[in-house]
Order: sequence, then C-alpha cells, then structure tokens
Amino acid sequence: MSALSIRTLNLHHGLLHAVRDLSLDLASGEVVALVGANGAGKTTLLRAIAGTHRPTSGSISFDGADITAVPVHRRVSLGIALVPEGRRLFAQMTVEENLKLGTMSGRPGQWTVDKVIETFPNLAARRTARAGTLSGGEQQATAIGRALMSNPSLLLLDEVSLGLSPIAVDSVYESLSELMRSGTTILLVEQDLARAMRVASRVVCLLEGRVALEGDTASLPRERVTEAYFGLNHQRVVA
Repeated sequence: MSALSIRTLNLHHGLLHAVRDLSLDLASGEVVALVGANGAGKTTLLRAIAGTHRPTSGSISFDGADITAVPVHRRVSLGIALVPEGRRLFAQMTVEENLKLGTMSGRPGQWTVDKVIETFPNLAARRTARAGTLSGGEQQATAIGRALMSNPSLLLLDEVSLGLSPIAVDSVYESLSELMRSGTTILLVEQDLARAMRVASRVVCLLEGRVALEGDTASLPRERVTEAYFGLNHQRVVA
C-alpha cells in the first residue's frame, strides 16, 4: 500500500487551473523529487497534500485513508508535515520556541529540541537567538526542525535551497542525509535539478500542472528530465 496516493487531482487559483488531473503515488520510505519550472504547480500540490489548498476535484489518500477533506491540524496529527517555501518562522521567537511549536499536534515520536540541534549542529549556538536574526541556512534548518518536531511519517519540503548560498545549501542537505535514509517518506520540491536527482530515488517533473515525466533517478538521464522541464516532450513519460 502506498503511503500517499493522489488520484485525478485538480487544483485552481481562481480561474487559473494550477494542477490538472494529476495522479501520483509515494511508497513508504521513498524520497521523491518534484521538479518543474516556476508556475508548474509544485507548491500548490504540496499545499493540497498538507491541507492548506482545497482541491477542486480528485482525492488524496494517506496510509490508506481518504484525507481529501481532512483539516490541516488533523493531517499533522496523522503524520504529515510541510516545510513551506519562505520558511515562515516567527521572527521574534527564539529558535527553541519556534521548534517547540512543532509539538502542538501531540504526535508521539523520537524528535526533541536536542535531537533537532544534534541533526542541525549550526543551531547549537543559536538556540536562544531570535529567528529574525538567523542566517538563511539557520532559518531553513529551524523550519525543517520545527516540522520534524511533529514526528512526521511524510515530510513535504518546499524549495529547500531557495535564497541560500551554496555553502548553506550543502550544510542543510548534509544534515538531511541521515533523515533521507531513516525511512521517513519525503516529497521534495527543489529548484536545483542536479541536487534533486542526487538525493532522491525517484523524480517527478511537472509541466503546466501535469506530470510530464517520472522515473527512477538511477536510470533516468538528466537530459530527459531537462526536456520535460522545459516542455520539449509534451507527452507524459514513465521511465
């Protein structure tokens, strides 16, 4: 049984048809990279899975249960956590206070403030610092840590490297590497195609709200993903 199963999902922003008849499955423990140009529907899809964007039609199932109409807070309790684009931290709160917000779902598990800081060592000296004073890399680590504090079984990561220096991106991904091997199911939106294909077991490319290409990263040439990314092959391909 798939950890996440999406069937013929349609999502709108007003008159804009952002996601079109999209179907997708994620196996438990799988790391999947979701790529595509700006406006392809990636962020909208993640928000729909997290429950912050209501589908026009279609269904979303998690661990075998239909969650299409389940509110956001219940999805967090079920084990779904979103790290949003832009991080969305509370600037006047400390790193530790931001992290503790992730425990509000009451979901039991291994993640504590100390474990998050062990996973992201760059936060150790910034534990009591206000989030608004952090560097971009420290903010991203805090945002991911806050999501982990809810002890998710499905982690949605939206644009991990956006706005970060190459050194900060390397640091974040180095800290994430153990998590990606831990059995947590991860759906990752990443603008850096090369990095996405290095860390994920499967890549899904969206074009104008539809799946243009999907396949195992080990056997999928980057050139084919690039073609799908820019719409050079308009027919959906499963590799």
